[in-house]
Formats: sequence, C-alpha cells, structure tokens
Amino acid sequence: MSPFSLFQLPKIQIVKRAARWSRSRTKQIFKNTRLALQLPNRVASIKKELRMGRIDFDVVRSTTLEYVAANRIATLGPGVYSYKVGGPPLVYASAYAALLRSLYGDLESLSTRERNDWAAYLLNHQSEDGLFRDPQIACSQAEAMDWWGWRHMTLHVLMALSALGGPAARSLRCIDHFSVPGKMAGWLATLNWTEDAATVSNQVQNYGTMLQYARDFQDKGWCEATLNEMFDWLDHHQDGTTGCWGYPGRTPWQRSQAVQTGYHFWCLYFYDNRPIRHVEKIIDSCLSTQNRLGGFGVQLNSSACEDIDSIDPLVRFSLSTRYRRNEVRASLERALPWVLVNHNRNDGGWVFKRHQPYSIVPHKTMWAGTDESLMPYTWFRTLSLAYLAKALPDSPIANLKWNIGKFPGHQFW
Repeated sequence: MSPFSLFQLPKIQIVKRAARWSRSRTKQIFKNTRLALQLPNRVASIKKELRMGRIDFDVVRSTTLEYVAANRIATLGPGVYSYKVGGPPLVYASAYAALLRSLYGDLESLSTRERNDWAAYLLNHQSEDGLFRDPQIACSQAEAMDWWGWRHMTLHVLMALSALGGPAARSLRCIDHFSVPGKMAGWLATLNWTEDAATVSNQVQNYGTMLQYARDFQDKGWCEATLNEMFDWLDHHQDGTTGCWGYPGRTPWQRSQAVQTGYHFWCLYFYDNRPIRHVEKIIDSCLSTQNRLGGFGVQLNSSACEDIDSIDPLVRFSLSTRYRRNEVRASLERALPWVLVNHNRNDGGWVFKRHQPYSIVPHKTMWAGTDESLMPYTWFRTLSLAYLAKALPDSPIANLKWNIGKFPGHQFW
C-alpha cells in the first residue's frame, strides 16, 4: 500500500497501517543496508585469505563431506539422505549426495554392495513411464513443472545412477513420442519462448538429457536423429546478437535471464561436442552478467544457479577460444571468492543465496531459513569450484583431485 492511500481510511486505521508500513519499510532498508555492507566486506576478507594462502581447500572438501554425512539417514540405508539436516528422506537429496561424493572421489570409499544398494534405493522410485517420483513431495506441480518436479528430478537421478555405476532399470518411455520425425521440432515451436524462455529451457534440457542418456546408456539409437533435430531447431532460432534465446538482452535482468536460458542448452551442446554458434556473443553475454562482487546476478547476493550458469560456459569457452581470454580469466578469478562467500563454515554446507531464505520450490519440505545449508546448492556450488579449477590451474582449488564424470546433465567433462 502506498502511504498516500492511507488518507482514504478512518483515522485509527491510518495510524495502524502507517505504523505497519513504516516498520516494513525500515526492515527492508535495514536488509538492503546489511547486504550492501556485509557482502563486500566478506568478499574482501576471503580475497585476502586467498591471497595469503589461508584457505585450505582440503578443509573445504572435508567439511563439505561432513555436511553431506550429516544429512545421511543411516537407519534407512547407505543412499538415503535428507535435503537439509533433520529433514525427511528425499530422492532429490540422495541424488545430490551421490553427485557430491563422486565429485570429490568419495564414492570410492564405499563397497560395491553399498553402491549397489544406493542405486537400488533410487531405482525403487522409477515409474512405468521411466520418470522417478518421490511420494514425500508428490503434488500436481511435480507432474507439471520442469524447473522442479519429476522430469527435473529424473535428470539428476540419471546422473547419480551414472556416478554410482548402474543404469536406469526401465526405459524412459516419456521420450518415446519424440521418435517420430518432426515431433521434436514441432514441440519446440509450441513452447512459450517470448514470455518464459528460462522455464522452457529447463523443459528442453530435461528431455534432451533423457534422450542423450537413452542413446548412450540404453541403446536407443533413434535418439540421435531426434537430438540432431533439436540442435538444428535451436541453431536456427538462436539470437545472433546475444548468442542466447528468448530474451533481447537490453537490460541487466534480460541479459541474466538470457544466459540462464542458454546454460541449459549449452550443457546439451557441450556433452555431445556439438559446434556452438555465436561463441563470441555468448562470452560477451556471460561476462555482462557479472556484478561488482564477482557473482553473476543482478542482485549482489546472486544465487547458486545464476553463478554456475555463467561460470560453466565461461570455463569451457576459455579453453577453446582466445576471444577475450584475459578478461574471462579475470572474471573467473573474481568469481572464486564470491562462490566461497556462500560456504557455511559452521556446518560445511552451502547456501542458495546469502542473507535470504529459500522458499521458491512448491513443496515446503524443501524450504530453508535464511543462510541455511541445503544439499542441492552444496552440490551446485561445489561443482562451480570444480569447473573453476579447470580454468585456474594455478589456483589452490586445482590441487584437489576433482572427479568429473562423463554422463549427460550438468556434471561432465
């Protein structure tokens, strides 16, 4: 409510509502001031620690794995984990735990039986259509959405199964309708590219990753032609001025959304070693999303998703083209302390966004309080470190023995 509209109310209501508005406004100003002061100070502190060699990345590794272990529900089996400490078992969390432990080479500490039991727990949640479902978070949104829900979770479970060394038991029947020539291109043309391309890109990545998995791990040879049809359509509709899709990139918010959209497609391209068009424009777009603290978002407390969506392509392109190479390296060097800002040293976990609660997903089971560690973003921010190590070989993060596999999705090299 605007303060000017208060004068249309009785006097007692004017006083009460004006007081509430004042408290709310004061609270927001305080929050913005805290962000403006605390985050730059924290970034500066970590930069100093890095410069003086005071950050031990072996300790970062061990504390992160301790956080993962704190989420394990041992009484239910070797692969059962909670999304946050003290929460119920979730399939999502089990997948993130496998990916994290694989990334740090920690799955090797398990016996073959333990890894098989873990895979069996995940496979028990695969439905007849091939999608993985979890009764703990079952709801209508899980069936309908693609940035969260069953298709999104299936992408992550397929990666986890690959890390554990076992294929999905059932065929991914949910992709079978794309086996007809023209179906993929026809479907892409029906999607809402003008109003919500970022969500569309999640849809395409989910199906694209399942097609790549079915081709490479389930001997579905027809998927190759469908993937080529998908790439041809994306090539034709890519914006040559930004290298992205769906957003014109005129404002910082549009540029950020454009890169987040592109990231989901570029993962598919990179995995298949498919030539990517307009690489120089993509690099320009990604660099333009970096803020003054080193993160890649319009807000100073950029999210784990916003950060890796620019870090991943910048790292990969930095190793394949000389275009703006020094600027790209400088950008990635600035990103490292920012990623570390999001590490909770008290428990070893990592946050989605600093100084902000997490409640964007539909199911409250997966919500978290301000600065509370969560499994998915412990994984995503650790993956950012692993990719930064590729581009910064003289950084101490490159001394860790990163184990990045070769399976479709997000975690591959």
